[in-house]
Amino acid sequence: MKVATLVAVAAAALTACSSSDDSSASADFNKADVSFAQDMIPHHRQATEMAALAKTRTDTAAVLELAADIEAAQGPEIDTMTGWLKEWGKDVPADGDDMGGMDHSNMGDDSSSMPGMMSDDQMAELEASSGVAFDQMFLTMMVAHHEGAVQMAKAEQSDGKNAEAKALAGTIRKDQTAEIATMRDLLGS
Repeated sequence: MKVATLVAVAAAALTACSSSDDSSASADFNKADVSFAQDMIPHHRQATEMAALAKTRTDTAAVLELAADIEAAQGPEIDTMTGWLKEWGKDVPADGDDMGGMDHSNMGDDSSSMPGMMSDDQMAELEASSGVAFDQMFLTMMVAHHEGAVQMAKAEQSDGKNAEAKALAGTIRKDQTAEIATMRDLLGS
């Protein structure tokens, strides 16, 4: 009986250690990590909303491919960051929440907490466009949007603590910098 009790206690202790070890890496976070996830989720949501518009507003293969790539990359990143916030016991931005309904548009103004976000008017203008006008507007807006995401990712890499969040920030910087170059080529700039 003593051996069985000892084995049960040892097994319980090992289980507790392994489960806490598994979560300790992702549980190690700071305010910058939380801000990164809470800001990047609505930022990515807007990018995927913009990208989804391309399906019905352009026939340009390069724009359609870019929009599909943006949706394919950023949708799963939203899910990942949502998971972190839940695990950390922090608020997840509600769908459609751009930080309390404030206009965070930033076409060059670095004072915004979410640089590169489009205003409601800009989104409505994009939604109302099609063809060549859509392509031009989509690419121009998405360059600004991506530049904002790169800026936010740089801040996470310098100020964040969570290894997974910093790694995602590195991926965002790399991928979106490459997409910016592609979009500038498509714009001819």
